[in-house]
Amino acid sequence: MDKILNIFLTIPAILIAFTFHEYAHAKVADMLGDNTPKFEGRLTLNPIAHIDPMGFLMILLFRFGWTKPVRTNQSAYKNYYKDDLKVSIAGICANLVVAIVFSILFGIFVRFAFNVLPESYYSVISLMISNIIAINISFAVFNLLPIPGLDGFKILEDLMPKKFNNIGEQLYKYQMLILLGIIFFGGFIISVPVNFLYDKAIKLASIVFTMF
Repeated sequence: MDKILNIFLTIPAILIAFTFHEYAHAKVADMLGDNTPKFEGRLTLNPIAHIDPMGFLMILLFRFGWTKPVRTNQSAYKNYYKDDLKVSIAGICANLVVAIVFSILFGIFVRFAFNVLPESYYSVISLMISNIIAINISFAVFNLLPIPGLDGFKILEDLMPKKFNNIGEQLYKYQMLILLGIIFFGGFIISVPVNFLYDKAIKLASIVFTMF
């Protein structure tokens, strides 16, 4: 029963992580002069616009998944590489900001709700908030991996010499195979940074707790 409840409470966390990640990509691209995301309906906080069904299922089951990518037109940017880099890192930054905000809210919630709410309500809300923090951190770290289809690879393309693009084109042919390999076998790759950042988030919540 607890496992089913945890899966159920993970759904809001996934929706929040996916939505803010892709909205950030779309918003920054729009601010830099590319109106493609706006025309395609991606400049919205409606989760339905950003969800890839298979990616949603994967993150629900394995904590690693993907969204429907925001399509952009880099030719609309004034500075191709700098502006594309800004768009690429926007989603990761958004997830980290969401994790920080909910860490602060977690500290406030624990401070004022612990002796007020019934234990069952308190436990459910605490689990939901901690899931939001954990999923957003996991999604940010996962997207930093330099793998075709993820933001980390786009960041490398923007920072590395142009000849790297030739290598990238070859890797893109195997991006789904690589992604599935990471999802099923690569948990240990990101577990260390995810656990480190989650620990820092809980410490932030503890600091906020002591401020009231």
